[in-house]
Amino acid sequence: MSRIGNAPVTIPSGVEVKLEGNTIHVKGPKGELSQSIDPIITVAVEGETITFARENDHKDQRSKHGLYRALVKNMIEGVSQGYQTKQELVGVGYRATVQGQKLELALGFSHNVVFQIPDEVKVTAEQERGKNPIVTLESHDKQLIGQVAAKIRSLRKPEPYKGKGIRFVGEHIRRKAGKSAAKK
Repeated sequence: MSRIGNAPVTIPSGVEVKLEGNTIHVKGPKGELSQSIDPIITVAVEGETITFARENDHKDQRSKHGLYRALVKNMIEGVSQGYQTKQELVGVGYRATVQGQKLELALGFSHNVVFQIPDEVKVTAEQERGKNPIVTLESHDKQLIGQVAAKIRSLRKPEPYKGKGIRFVGEHIRRKAGKSAAKK
């Protein structure tokens, strides 16, 4: 039994949900998104709620039941409130600057890395003296913002010895002892 798939999704005020065949369109103050849904899952929009049902209990259908419900819930939350991720650059000389939709990162390489941000994502970089630079990403699309954040993080993953690299704010990096600790 899918507990996630059985829970109805409530539509907040200011959000329009339209169902055309197997595609659901969500429009709100932050933007609009659409998602195609597998025909084995039936979607019903009744007033201020959306319900999802499946034909039978095959493993494939059970997994898609919860998946599509979660995707639609994330779409509705994104167009009404939006999503935000913050990443901090930990390391000596690490900097971030934004020019339009281009994020320029100084990450200890011989050259600066220029990263093109998609138009749906808004990026800001803040840098205070004595603190690590913070890159903030905002968007209405949870999948896209997660993908962009993961791509930025992959440019310089946090390493376990000194903790240098790009990490999410609040992320705990497991640290290792160096060589000197092993020589006892």
